[in-house]
Amino acid sequence: LPQRLASLAATAREETWQSRQQLQAQQQEMARLQEELNRARQDGERWASALQRAQREALEREATRGAEQARQQELIRDMKERLLELLREKDALWQKTEGIDTPVPNPVPRDPGLCSRCHKDFRLLSRRYNCSRLCQGKVCHTCSMDMGKHGRCCLICYQQRHPQAT
Repeated sequence: LPQRLASLAATAREETWQSRQQLQAQQQEMARLQEELNRARQDGERWASALQRAQREALEREATRGAEQARQQELIRDMKERLLELLREKDALWQKTEGIDTPVPNPVPRDPGLCSRCHKDFRLLSRRYNCSRLCQGKVCHTCSMDMGKHGRCCLICYQQRHPQAT
């Protein structure tokens, strides 16, 4: 009986020691998990804070963008109003200038075989040009100016059109 009691006591000590080891391992595991939980909470708080900051910045950017868009729309409206004013002024000036007659050089009856400016005789080697401006006179190459796509015009019409070229 004492041996049996000693054996039971040894078994109980062994089981107690194993239970303590398991308890200690579980406590260590619980401490590790608690630490992970705390880190996860801190990460969650950091992410929530970052999310709130990003949302706040997005709202601020949206407000700034809205104000800028409103300013640009106001600028466009002002520019349209100014354009309409300028168009009205232009129309008024055109109406004023319609009553003013521009002096048109009257074509004097000329000999169709002579240059209206230098009276050179048009022959085989001297070409005749019609003035593409108002006077429609016949001029030679020397007495005409090249107007590009618009053809040639006499010096008088060219000087009236381009006064700074004189």
